[in-house]
Amino acid sequence: MKKNLGVVPAVYPMPVLMVAAYDEAGKVNVMNAAWGMICDMDKIALFIDEEHKTTQNILKTKAFSVSLADRAHMPAPDFFGIASGNQMPDKFARSGCHAEKSEFVNAPVIAEFPVVMECELAEVVDTENMYAIVGKIVNTAADEAVLNEAGKVDIPKLNALIFDQFQAGYYVSGEKAGQAWSAGRELMPK
Repeated sequence: MKKNLGVVPAVYPMPVLMVAAYDEAGKVNVMNAAWGMICDMDKIALFIDEEHKTTQNILKTKAFSVSLADRAHMPAPDFFGIASGNQMPDKFARSGCHAEKSEFVNAPVIAEFPVVMECELAEVVDTENMYAIVGKIVNTAADEAVLNEAGKVDIPKLNALIFDQFQAGYYVSGEKAGQAWSAGRELMPK
């Protein structure tokens, strides 16, 4: 029997996304965003508040990067979620992370995180029920250490953090449970 929990955003897993953008002076800001998702083969939607320093930077520069946080660097992503760029001007410097300028868009790429999507601002969705930044993915880059022999991201090597919305925990993805577009094939009509 199920127990009623009330209104709970009961989606698991949630990504641990590192959203980075420059301000108008070229200073790096990064935020931790769990409420984001791919919304087309070349687009990502970030459901983040307009008041965030990173959001304001994206609106000004029209570009940003989205990295997948990993276990090896967990303190930095958590810090990026705790500290506000609006209240802590040296937030990025305190993290100990390093940034390089993307060669594709006007946004920083955080060196420590193994996979990054470099994005141009495509659209802002601002309705009564939602505020979203939609980015067009211009390039995706990955550290060679997380790639398999075929040049694709190998999830167990990635050790990507996932967020537990229920108890505010971080977990690591990695165990393959089945093959997509195959595991349910036996249920298809013959």
